[in-house]
Amino acid sequence: MKGDREVTHPSSYHLRPESLLAVLVLLATSACGYSLVGTASTLPASIRVIHFEALANQTQRVGVEQRLSREIAAELASRGRFSVRSSPAGADAELTGAVTGFVLYPVAFDQAGRARQYQVRITARISFKTVPGEKVLWENPTYAFQDDYTFSTSAASYVDRENEVIDRVSERFAQSLVSSLLEGF
Repeated sequence: MKGDREVTHPSSYHLRPESLLAVLVLLATSACGYSLVGTASTLPASIRVIHFEALANQTQRVGVEQRLSREIAAELASRGRFSVRSSPAGADAELTGAVTGFVLYPVAFDQAGRARQYQVRITARISFKTVPGEKVLWENPTYAFQDDYTFSTSAASYVDRENEVIDRVSERFAQSLVSSLLEGF
């Protein structure tokens, strides 16, 4: 007949093996506590306002603590759940610390003898406590971060690039530190 459609009974549908496997993996991982990196937190839900002042500088490198502190505050605020303040008034937690080590050295050179790759190692003493009560939420007296940074060799003139390296590495340092704080590593 015109306009008649063939109706297929639901019990006659078949899943291909790869589709079935994908469905099973999705179901298994959804119940196992997996989450996207950077979105999980082991901190109490009551932590909403974090008091954070600039890290102290216990190194010979002037200004490294300012760059690191600026990036840490920005990274905490970017997580959406936290408000970061330099004043302790109304804070639920306090993040304190000091940069205790800073080493920057070239590891690769161009044909003219200019450094084109540096290795940076930053060590810090970090403490994250509740306010009031000072219950330690996370603490690391020797938090270490190491990274390499490569320069483009197309620069017309060579200048001291140490500040550029610090700026670039500070962002990754902050991301690593905040992930450690929030995820309890």
